[in-house]
Parts: sequence; C-alpha cells; structure tokens
Amino acid sequence: MEHYLILFSLATALLLGLLVTRITKKFGFPAVTGYLITGILVGPFVLGRFGISGLGFTDIGNVSAYSIISETALGFIAFTIGNEFRMSELKKTGKKVLIVSIFESIMAMIFVDIALISLHFILGEKKFPLTAAITLGAIAAATAPAATLMVVKQYKAKGPTTSLLLPVVALDDAIGLIAFALSFGIAKAMIGSVNLMSIILEPLLEIVLSLGIGALFGLIFSYVERFFHSRSKRLSVSVAFVFFAVAFSMLKFKIGNINIGFSVLLTCMMMGTVFCNVCDFAEELMERVDRWTAPLFVLFFVLSGAELQLNVFMDTAVLTIGLVYIVTRCLGKYIGAAMGCSITHYPKKVKRALGITLFPQAGVALGMSLSALRLFPETEGRLIRNVVLFGVLIFELFGPTFTKSALIKAGEIKREERKSSRGKQPSLNG
Repeated sequence: MEHYLILFSLATALLLGLLVTRITKKFGFPAVTGYLITGILVGPFVLGRFGISGLGFTDIGNVSAYSIISETALGFIAFTIGNEFRMSELKKTGKKVLIVSIFESIMAMIFVDIALISLHFILGEKKFPLTAAITLGAIAAATAPAATLMVVKQYKAKGPTTSLLLPVVALDDAIGLIAFALSFGIAKAMIGSVNLMSIILEPLLEIVLSLGIGALFGLIFSYVERFFHSRSKRLSVSVAFVFFAVAFSMLKFKIGNINIGFSVLLTCMMMGTVFCNVCDFAEELMERVDRWTAPLFVLFFVLSGAELQLNVFMDTAVLTIGLVYIVTRCLGKYIGAAMGCSITHYPKKVKRALGITLFPQAGVALGMSLSALRLFPETEGRLIRNVVLFGVLIFELFGPTFTKSALIKAGEIKREERKSSRGKQPSLNG
C-alpha cells in the first residue's frame, strides 16, 4: 500500500473512532466500545467491502499490516499495569491478589470444561471433538487487560475493587498460559501427535524468560533515566524503552525442538513493575506517558474492532458452542472471583463487582487459538479459532460496559465536574 494511503487509513480510523464515541456516549457506553464499533464499520465486512483503500480496511490481511501499532499499544498498556505492582502494596495484598487470580482463572476453566465436554457428548465427536472442548476450557482463563484499563482510566475509577482488578488482570494471563499449556498438552496427547515436553515447556519458558527480560529492561531503564532531567527527555526515554521491550518481545527462535518466544504483556508489565519500584519519579512519568499514548490506544481498539470476523455468525455450530462458552466463562469468572474474595476477606461490594470486570477477553485468547489452529488438525483448529473469535466479539463489545456498570455499583466511579475548553460540565464519560 502507498504511504499516503497508510496515513489516510490511520487518520480515518482515528477521527471516526473519536466521532463515534460522541454517539455511543449518549447511550452510556464507554469510549472503548465506540472505538470497537468504529473498527467494525471501517473493517472488511462493512466499508472495507467497497474495496476503496484508505476509506476502510479491505481484508483481514490489510488490518494485520498494522499489527505493529497494536503490539506497541499493548506494550504501553502492560507497562502501565506494571505500575500497580508496587512493593509497598504487594506486601499488604500480594498473597490476596494471587489467591483471587488463581480462583477466577481456574473456575472459568472448570466451568467451561464441564459445559463443553457435556456438549461434546450431546453433539458427538464429529461435530465437536473432545480435544477442542478441553482446549477451549483452558483459553477461557485469560482476560483482556486493555479494555479494562481503558475503562478504569476514562472514568478515573478508584477504590478497593479497582486496586484489586488491575493486578488480577495482569496475573491471570500468566495463569492462563500455564493452564493452556497443560490442557493443550492433554488434548494433543489424545490424538497421539505431540511432543509433550515442548507443549508444556514452551509456555513456561515464555513466562519465565519474558519476566526476566522485562526485569532487566526495567533496571536498565531506571539507570538511563538518571542522565536526563527535563520532563520531555524523560518521556522520550520512557517511550524508547517501551519500544525496545515490544521489539524484543516479537523475537522468536528455536533451540533444538523447543520454540522460544516472549509475551509482550509480561515483558512490558515486568519492566513497568521494576521501574516503578526503583525510580522515585515513576508515577509522574507514568502520567505523562498516558497522555502521549492516548491516540495510540484509540487506534489499537479501532484495529481490534476491524479484526473481529463477523462471518462467524454464519456457522450454527460455532454459535451454539460459542454461546455456551460465553455464558459458562462469565459464570466461572464471577463465581471464582467471589470465592477468592471471600477467602481473602474482601468487602461484599468487591466480591460482587470484581468478577463482572473480568469478562473482557481478546489478545492472549486469540494468540492461544492461533496456536491451536496451527497445531491441531484443520477441522478442530478452525472450530477452536472461530469459537474464540465469536467470544472475543461479544466480550469486547459488551465487556467494557459491564465493567463500567460494576465499578459504578461498587461506588468507584463517581459523577464529577469535568473541566474542558468549553467550560465545566458534569460527566461520567470522556
């Protein structure tokens, strides 16, 4: 694609995303929902169907060409979440966060596994293989941090639920990767075409290496920052290090039969964690980075919306399995979070709200489904991929609204006077 068309496409996506939020705002939807709807509008199934480059994204490959923007935005999101893991707070709540994360992740997996394995016996092996049911159960554990963080930031949510939510969202992706490794290994062993060592070892290596590299980047980042004193230069150094971490996370190579890869979420999250615990002015820098990344996040969600494949609605089997997956995953997240909160003695309002805020699902789940598509036989892999795509479509469109509603009921989003260039106005929307 010509360079001017690339810029035109990005400008169209950015401006339309902002304009659509003016409409969705009137219905009480968070801004992130407006961006996702914009993505669907400019994606291959609506404006893209006209085949006019620059007006819309003409096919999924065209959207994928902008993946560097999505990866970079995800890096900044993870870097911001890393700021929630301050040692002063972890000493008080670290054990509680881990317990809640384990319960909400594992219960989602158990609920989905039970329901889908039961559905397998109803539909039969040919229509719904047992290996696909087990794999989907593991994928259910993962949560999308991006949409959740955007809702928290847009409404400036503050309170015990929010303080627990962000580290839980970060941790459950690591738990999800481990659960996926184990379930995926079992599923592959059932069809007898698997190197169990690589299936289990690769995700564990991904977690350990990502956290290690992220910690190293965080230490180097903290050291380099000391050479600069102006706010603008410190901001530039911060952006550069997130770019470094994202770029490194995209590296892939093999050692023997083992594929080595890194998680951009875990790498950037750990870099942010180390940085915020070592650097005295980390919080001020985080605020400045947030302002710089605002347009990047808009593009991230518009592109995410454009990637949602509406043709999954044409397959009855995918719809049936997908609806069961969505309902049981939500139940598992809600009940698991409530159980974890009860064990760790969180207040009732946190217990009632937290599970609902964990409904969104996107990037990590899509990555897992892509692994399944590559390593399973064509029919099973395609079914897993399409069910996850259907789930992501529903979770991403409605999840942010549920998150907002739960945080309002928990009393952590309040109506306030917002200053703007047009004067003060009461608002719950950005």
